[in-house]
Amino acid sequence: MGNTLKPAAPNKSQYCIAPELLKMRAAELPGMTSLTVRELIPSIPKPIFPSERGIEAIRQATRDSLNGVDMTKIKPGDSVNILASHHGFTLYGGTAYAEMIKVTHDVIAERTGSKDIRLRAGVGLRFRETEEYIKKFGLDEHFKGKAMGMTPIDEGFPIKTEFGTLFGLKRAYDAKWVIHAHNNDLRELHNHRMLNRIVKPFAMSYARMETRSTYHQNFGPRSSNIIPRAMFTSDFVQSKFVFSIMLNVAPSGIAEVSANNDLLKQDEYMAVDTLRWYGKLLTLLEHIDQCNVIVDGPMPIGYMRAGGIVYDNFAGLSVDEFDLDQGFPPFSRYTEMYFDELGHRLIEQLPPLNPAVKWMINNYCMSGLPCTFFSQHVPTVVVGRAMVNHMNADPQNPQYMKYAVMTEGLQEAVDFVTRASGTSNILVFDGAANGFNMTEPLADLLKSKVSGIEEKVEVELLPKWCRQRGLSAAVLKDKQVKVSRQ
Repeated sequence: MGNTLKPAAPNKSQYCIAPELLKMRAAELPGMTSLTVRELIPSIPKPIFPSERGIEAIRQATRDSLNGVDMTKIKPGDSVNILASHHGFTLYGGTAYAEMIKVTHDVIAERTGSKDIRLRAGVGLRFRETEEYIKKFGLDEHFKGKAMGMTPIDEGFPIKTEFGTLFGLKRAYDAKWVIHAHNNDLRELHNHRMLNRIVKPFAMSYARMETRSTYHQNFGPRSSNIIPRAMFTSDFVQSKFVFSIMLNVAPSGIAEVSANNDLLKQDEYMAVDTLRWYGKLLTLLEHIDQCNVIVDGPMPIGYMRAGGIVYDNFAGLSVDEFDLDQGFPPFSRYTEMYFDELGHRLIEQLPPLNPAVKWMINNYCMSGLPCTFFSQHVPTVVVGRAMVNHMNADPQNPQYMKYAVMTEGLQEAVDFVTRASGTSNILVFDGAANGFNMTEPLADLLKSKVSGIEEKVEVELLPKWCRQRGLSAAVLKDKQVKVSRQ
């Protein structure tokens, strides 16, 4: 693929077309090049994974981090559930998340003597997804048959919170103790807005559909975060919680593994890291004035990854979604209902999607997440009959193709959207690690806009974002951040 980054490998999954049906990847197109995140913004940390050390870096970082947590609650005869989310298995192929979970299992067994350690992995709307990951990464064997996926329609369990009774999944809490294994990936920024980001699974992956719907539908962006926090701080969950173990993710890759007995304090310092690192990248990407986007990986369209962000993050760049003065984001499952079927805004305050995105080409994606919204709002071309059939068969998107057209091949799609949009700029979301694949003129544009980005974020934007969240950030000589509640 010459000067391009390797895209994420096709996934053998019931939620993707068969790998042999994928004829060409966007990174193989003529005129494509790549930029790594650290070429653009060197202060973003060098990742421990992917790196030359490989998965051993994750193993060692997990053990080192776990050395700092207290596990004395867990006695030799006690049962322990490690709670996981399908999100983690979509990061850099999922190997790092799976390895962090395996090492956590081993360290708990070594330090506490517990022999009854289970894995309970939640999902979104693709109910068999974590079962696929459990088998793919050998977690069923590592947990000696005690690893299983959970769905939001499994048996629920009432949990009394300060907002009344909410419902967790019974299987998530069927052990004496629980461990929270997650990550700080930006992902659904449009909804959580970096408020209690790493607490979210307590109202999602570990909760019944009724509580998940409360998070997404009864409350909007920002205010929805009171639901996972209320679940986590409930007397019941607190009586079972021991510690959390996190992949601290930067746009360049996985920066560290972080374990802590105090999840809310951990959430604070990881929030500042995320605001700083991703804030610089997204502020730079705001300078793209026009481009066509190709989605080309084994992920749902909104969660298609590249350069450490997902397409949702780029699609939201008509506003600064870190800025809490921005009341509405361009897209979320809450604000979606305020557009008509032709994409017209029903309330004036709702901002449009990023106007820089002129056309989208769907070369390869995972089904099982609502994404018709995108084909309604952005002119869309789907490549090949196999992908069209796949989208038409998706119960989450029965009308997706109503707003899209088909071409036989990827190059044909590129030629078409280039003429239709008037721009040859292409930005690819294909799961490439550490950076983006794109056309050469777009790479030149980004390199020309880097100057001043670091200073703007450090001096102007980061202090504002932290202040809005009640956080105080002091930039030290070593570029680390000291965080405290104001």
